[in-house]
Formats: sequence, structure tokens, C-alpha cells
Amino acid sequence: MKTMNRAMLAAMACTLAAPAVAFAEESAGGASILIPNPAEFVPAFIAFLIILVVLSKLAWPQITAMMEEREKRIAESLDEAERTKQKAIEDRAASDELVTDARRQAAEIVLAARQDAEAERSRIIAAAHAEAEEIVARAHANAEDERRAIYAEAAGSIADLSVSVASKIVEKTLDEDGEQRRLIERYIQEAGSLNVN
Repeated sequence: MKTMNRAMLAAMACTLAAPAVAFAEESAGGASILIPNPAEFVPAFIAFLIILVVLSKLAWPQITAMMEEREKRIAESLDEAERTKQKAIEDRAASDELVTDARRQAAEIVLAARQDAEAERSRIIAAAHAEAEEIVARAHANAEDERRAIYAEAAGSIADLSVSVASKIVEKTLDEDGEQRRLIERYIQEAGSLNVN
């Protein structure tokens, strides 16, 4: 930067040292504008050469170095951007893979939970069927026991009734025809009233 400032100062000094005759004179002819005046041209050319040499020795290497450094930084920034882009693509692929794996695991968990729920439901239904069959079997057994008890009680009642009827028949005489008939009818009525209950 300091060298560039020195080069600019040197160029300004050369320009100021050159004669400014071109601005003082005005020519009346149009063709003279195109042809340079040697009194002006030579000092201007010498000043240009001096500025060119000074700039090429002092400023141009720095400008070139700055341009090369800037080009290098831009290339490094582009490389870094490309590396960052590649890393982002890799990270995206890894995260997509993780999401896919998580979804697969979630689906497996849901499927396993459904299978467990279905197995538990089947077990509960089987247990309920077994319990219902056991209740029905007990009910049948209880009904059979009650039927037997009722049958035994009825048989006892019939036997008592038969003994009672037989004892009444035996007490009465056999030649009283009307009395036997009434006893039989009464027996049938009593037997019928037992069946109704």
C-alpha cells in the first residue's frame, strides 16, 4: 500500500513537471488537433515512460501479487464451498438414512405391538371360552344334581303316597265297590296335583 502511494506521488510529480503548453495555445485549424505538437509530445512521452517504469517496478508487482492472492482466496473459498456442499450432501444422506431407519424401526415396533395385542386378545378369548365352558359344565352338573335330588324327593313322595294309598285300600274292605272306586279317583287326583307342581 505504501509503495502504491509512492508510485502515485511520483506519477503526479512527473505530470506536473511536464509543460502545459497544450492548454495555453489554441490553434485555429482542425488538422492541427490530430497532429501532436513535438514540444508537448516529447515531455508527455517521457513522463509516460517514467510513470510506466515506476508503476511496473513498484506498483505492478504488488497489484499482480494482490490479484494472485485474491484469486487464490477466491479459489480457496470456492474449494471450501464445494467441500461444505459435499459435506452437506453427505449429512443430508446420513440424516435421510437415519429417518428411514427410524421409520422402519417404528413400523416394526407397531407391527410387534399389533402381534402382541392380537396374541393377548386370542389368549383372553381362549381363557373366556374355557371359563364359559367350565361354567356351563358346572351348570349342567348342578342341574343334574338338582334333577337327581328332585327325582329322589319325588320318588320318596310317590313311595309315601303309594304306601299311604295302599294302607287305605287295605283298611277298607274289598266288597265295597263304590268305596274302592272313589279311593282310586282320589289317588289319581293326588298324583295329578303332584305332576302339576
